[in-house]
Amino acid sequence: MPRPDTKPIRLLLVDDHQVLRLGLRTLFAEVGGFQVVGEAGTKAAAVTEAARLKPDVVLMDVRLPDGSGIEACREIRAARPEIRVLFLTSYADDDAVLATILAGADGFLLKEIGGEELLRAARTVAGGQSILDPAVTERVLARLKSMPAPSHGEKRDALSPQEERVLALVAEGRTNKEIAVALNLSEKTVGNYLGNIFQKLHVTRRAQAAVYYTQHRPKI
Repeated sequence: MPRPDTKPIRLLLVDDHQVLRLGLRTLFAEVGGFQVVGEAGTKAAAVTEAARLKPDVVLMDVRLPDGSGIEACREIRAARPEIRVLFLTSYADDDAVLATILAGADGFLLKEIGGEELLRAARTVAGGQSILDPAVTERVLARLKSMPAPSHGEKRDALSPQEERVLALVAEGRTNKEIAVALNLSEKTVGNYLGNIFQKLHVTRRAQAAVYYTQHRPKI
């Protein structure tokens, strides 16, 4: 639905594949009502361009060469809460989807989505509503509902600095392999750290740990 002020929806496209960005730019240019104000191919560029261009909506991939689109989303929303972030990705991993929600994203769509559906989703998000791909919505919401509420009175052992770093990457939706590469560790070592983290936080799943981190991470 068009916005009442009839101004075009200003978009920032973030994806490391130039051909995909070109296709998206063409799609939005053909229909009208949108203005692609910029593009970025890395996490760092996404944060910088969002601050410089102040788009209405950032269309973001989860995986970027220099880090996570989820962390970029968190930084963008922390600096400018009015900017909406819509993830468009090939990855339907539950933990990644949940991480985007915890980072403040307004939507999550798979790249198989049709052009008309994408246009509709961008308008929906720009209008202040949230959207999730139907293929993952029920599954992720079911996981959220099944997670016990954090017990603030329950004593938890303090995490080591390295465990804090591992947990931060878990909250970004990173896999064990990606965490191992980022921290120069073996996957087995990452698994050991996760086991210790789960035990200290009294949780049993990555999503629960991610929720805990999001609620208790140090404020910048």
